Amino acid sequence: MSNVFENDSPSNLAEYSVSELSGSIKRTVETAFDQVRVRGEISGYRGPHSSGHAYFSLKDDRARIDAVVWKGNFSRLKFRPEEGMEVIATGKVTTFPGSSKYQIVIETLEPAGAGALMALIEERKRRLGAEGLFDQSRKRRLPFMPKVIGVVTSPTGAVIRDILHRISDRFPVHVIVWPVKVQGEGSGEEVANAIRGFNSFEPSGDMPRPDVLIVARGGGSLEDLWSFNDEIVVRAAAESQIPLISAVGHETDWTLIDYAADVRAPTPTGAAEMAVPVKAELGAQTAALAARLQGCMNRRMDHHRQSVRALVRALPSLDQLLALPRRRFDEAAAGLGRGLELNTINKRRSFERTAAHLRPDVLSNRITERRQYLNERMTRAERTIERLLDRSKSRVGRADAIFATLPARLKTQTARQRDHLANLSRHADTAVRHQLTRARGELTAQDRVLQSLSYKNVLKRGYAVIRDDENRPVSQAAMLASGTGISIEFADGRVGAVTTDGGTSSAQKKRAAKPHDEQAPPKQGSLF
Repeated sequence: MSNVFENDSPSNLAEYSVSELSGSIKRTVETAFDQVRVRGEISGYRGPHSSGHAYFSLKDDRARIDAVVWKGNFSRLKFRPEEGMEVIATGKVTTFPGSSKYQIVIETLEPAGAGALMALIEERKRRLGAEGLFDQSRKRRLPFMPKVIGVVTSPTGAVIRDILHRISDRFPVHVIVWPVKVQGEGSGEEVANAIRGFNSFEPSGDMPRPDVLIVARGGGSLEDLWSFNDEIVVRAAAESQIPLISAVGHETDWTLIDYAADVRAPTPTGAAEMAVPVKAELGAQTAALAARLQGCMNRRMDHHRQSVRALVRALPSLDQLLALPRRRFDEAAAGLGRGLELNTINKRRSFERTAAHLRPDVLSNRITERRQYLNERMTRAERTIERLLDRSKSRVGRADAIFATLPARLKTQTARQRDHLANLSRHADTAVRHQLTRARGELTAQDRVLQSLSYKNVLKRGYAVIRDDENRPVSQAAMLASGTGISIEFADGRVGAVTTDGGTSSAQKKRAAKPHDEQAPPKQGSLF
């Protein structure tokens, strides 16, 4: 029964296995759609896979087709695909037998017209502008005279030669070139890495850090300049701590890096002119400013000279200035002699009044009176002592009599108490001696400390202490005026002295040369 059913066939159709049918469909589709151009919107794009291939979909308002870009073709694309971008894909349609799906294998990919690219640029510009990357407050001023300039561009194009030539003509400085690709796949990453690389230089490192950066490229179509519209390049330019000049394309070409840069130059040559001033113009300007400064200084000196002359004419003459002090000096000199005479008379009168009380007979009478008073005091003291002795003897006699009348038991008790009192007295004497010895030792130790800290030990080594007329120590020579009386304390006593203007006069040298017994008596010092 089963064999009958196996051999029966409802029709004459050929029988295929699943693999044969899938392979036939694959060959048919690839033959019919070997080279097609498909226009659609990119959907589901997540970037290249870890294998390097890119998988996404193309769709319109009614259908959807899977798409794949193999690794080799992906590196040759002129721009990076993005989600929602309308593109024209060229490739072939094939099937994937493992899941009964068909897809287009893209060989080339291009935007669906310039309008689509411009719409993409506007949308990206709006989004990055909303993040504040294009704000004027973020932009920095270019340094007036940079020492090092960093250039990010292609090392083989005419752009770098124009920049170097223009810088050398205007103001030769050190230029560091970071070579990058300025077009094609991976060029955006290289430009961004170059900007971040220059910013990573240490100011004191082996490689000098640039003071200003120039990102330059020659003119081209919108597709040629597409790398400078990449988001990674715009963010790197906005994050740069070094002032950045954008010089991409011609004057009419605008890219997103122009909005993020600190300054936009119309051409690479214009960027070089913005980066450095003209050395000859600076020299001429410096010379003009130096001439103006010299002229201002000369006019200023003439003005001050005229002012000084006017002030000199307004000042009084030397005779007028000295007239009043000279008159005061003459009056003081005229009254000096009379003043000295009156002072001498007053001193003599005072001396005579004092000498009147120093006669020998007065001194003898005072000595006699003191001697008599002392004798009387001594006599009275002797009498007082005798009375005290007699009174003590009578007390002792009465005590002996009372003691003799005491019974023997009381005498024994009294004797015991007397012995106890004698012992206590001896202990007290011993304690007092020990206390005196300890106090004497402490006093001796404190005296040694005092002697070690005393300034008199310093005086024994040849030093002296100067004191003024109020007995205050003098530590500086400026504290003493000429003619001031001072006392000099040595280790064995004090002597008096009078200060002078310094040095030793010839008269003092002569007095120092004479023997002590031949020195003249001291004269009265000056009153001034």
